[in-house]
Amino acid sequence: MSGDREVAEWSEEIADRPQTWEVRDSVERYRGAKAGMRTDWVVMPGENGSETVARDYLDHPGAVVVLAMDDKGRVLLLRQYRHPVGHYLWELPAGLRDMDGESPLRTAQRELLEETGHRAEAWYELAEVFPSTGFSNEKIVVYLAREISEVPPSEIDFVRVHEEADMPLAWVPLEEAVRAVLEGRLHNAATVVGILAAHAAAREGFAALRPARD
Repeated sequence: MSGDREVAEWSEEIADRPQTWEVRDSVERYRGAKAGMRTDWVVMPGENGSETVARDYLDHPGAVVVLAMDDKGRVLLLRQYRHPVGHYLWELPAGLRDMDGESPLRTAQRELLEETGHRAEAWYELAEVFPSTGFSNEKIVVYLAREISEVPPSEIDFVRVHEEADMPLAWVPLEEAVRAVLEGRLHNAATVVGILAAHAAAREGFAALRPARD
């Protein structure tokens, strides 16, 4: 029957994988300081054979997010103004991968220092997410950072301006951060993923996490 659809059985091998369909043409519509907009004409299955379909998306350099946790089980959050959504949001420290040749881990370490004035000695891979798969190619790598220490301001060569000029910090118990997610008090997507992933990983003492690769 034409309406039947294949249903995959669950297995231990369930995993996303890279795949690229044929692109007949690609045009950059806009390029800003941080990202651009692009239209690709992609060959896709149609009702009577293949057809070429336009797909618009945000062309993004990618980002990193850091869930820094101290020895008391508290998570470091910062509050930042986000103009597109018109909110002050409590978020995990984060930043764009906009430095040529800088690995995701190095970007995460730099952003933690610049945004919060802290360093971490132990780093782990917590999650990888595409936050808006139908609209953007952005990929976010979420790290768990442990063995946290505060850095004297004199050692930080970074000036916080614009949205970053007003970013209060808060150490929040992980369980309270989870409640804030489940009660709809936190809305940043990567922050929600990081907090829930850390909560799940904590059940096994973080033993299942991979050390971060540079």
